[in-house]
Amino acid sequence: MTTTPETQQVTAPLSLQQQFLCIFAQGFEAGPFGPHYTEVFGWRIQGRVDVAALREALADVVERHEALRTVVRLEDGGGQSVLPAVQPELLLVDLDESPGADRDRRAEQLMIEAETRPFPADRIPLLRAVLGRFDEQDSVLVLCAHHSAADVWSIQVVLRDLAQCYAARVAGQEPRLPEATQYRDYVAAQQEDAAGPAVAASRAYWRETLRGARILVAPVHRSGQTPATSYHRFTTEARLSVEVSRLARATRSSPFMVLLAAFTVFVNRRTKETDIVVPTFGPGREPRFQSTVGSFFNFVPLRVDLDGCRSFRDVIARTRTACIGAFSHELPLLHLLAEAPELMSSAGPDAVPTLFQAVQPPYLTQSEKIGDLEYTAIWRRVIPQPLGSETPDGMIWSMHLGADEVVGGLSFSRHLFERAEVEEQVDGFLGVIGEMVADPDSAIRGAAS
Repeated sequence: MTTTPETQQVTAPLSLQQQFLCIFAQGFEAGPFGPHYTEVFGWRIQGRVDVAALREALADVVERHEALRTVVRLEDGGGQSVLPAVQPELLLVDLDESPGADRDRRAEQLMIEAETRPFPADRIPLLRAVLGRFDEQDSVLVLCAHHSAADVWSIQVVLRDLAQCYAARVAGQEPRLPEATQYRDYVAAQQEDAAGPAVAASRAYWRETLRGARILVAPVHRSGQTPATSYHRFTTEARLSVEVSRLARATRSSPFMVLLAAFTVFVNRRTKETDIVVPTFGPGREPRFQSTVGSFFNFVPLRVDLDGCRSFRDVIARTRTACIGAFSHELPLLHLLAEAPELMSSAGPDAVPTLFQAVQPPYLTQSEKIGDLEYTAIWRRVIPQPLGSETPDGMIWSMHLGADEVVGGLSFSRHLFERAEVEEQVDGFLGVIGEMVADPDSAIRGAAS
């Protein structure tokens, strides 16, 4: 792949998602364009890795996806410039050769080490990689991108393209992938669609749905520390994962809906509120941009009213309706705030947003062989992190339903919350899930009017 003159210097306006991030911008020193706002993902690789071919493939991917070589301009109303491709960093690490479960833990530690390294957003490329090698046949590949340039979906797109480019390079061939749709194409389409009937209909839906709504917040307890984000991680026994899946099938919902329903019961018991608006993340992608790298994700408020619910099955039904409506009308948050300007008024210095998400990217969730290598996504994260990728002040619950367990994480602003409080909340939530799925027809304490 070669850089054409047309791609030497291209400018474009910001997307609505990027404009929203600019509201919280603190230059390139902190916040969503600071050096600790990263997206990191890892894969175990079986097979001998050709390092030279991997370097070439990384360069191919950076050239292929403009978002990985785009610098955002924060001043004068904002904008972004696509720059010529440069070789991304590939860090090689020799890992402990201990076999079995110890290797799983060391792989996760490698991901944490990669995540805690500063990553400037004003210098390209916005992708780098770490290859940790246990031996000639067992490696860990960690991809790191600045989160302002790539979301969790994008990282999966990058890995898929990287694996295909690598397979071609090992065979001594030039990669031949379909032409990539670029993020600036998405920005142009977003601007073109802004005044169209689909956006108008979705804005009308949110105007009605969010009337009088306030997002869920958590009261803070300041500790005077420097702002930073920590990660508490947890797992459950296999029985809970099986029961969540079984109940999801029985109620024609998804595991995410069941877990979110349990979360609303948990919140109701803590706050006594029945009108609960839980923000989550939506992928923000239509079919033509499924394979585009960029910052697409949207904040999607899910409003679940527990008033009148007699059982957990009732709560699931309300949650299912809320999810279907919200994701059918997904829009960037700036559109929603124009229709519901009071939505964020519950947040402030003494109370910060609480979000709930299910982590379900589209590619390589199971072992997959591409060329001579087999890639297995590393989903099971269990090591707590005192310092991780920076998020806006608040809490983010992340859940992944595996075949053998529910794997979860709670990221939190460690300068606002005490770790003991975080651990108490996790224990309480897991207790509610277990109680609800064990007897979904039992009465919901405190929710019904």
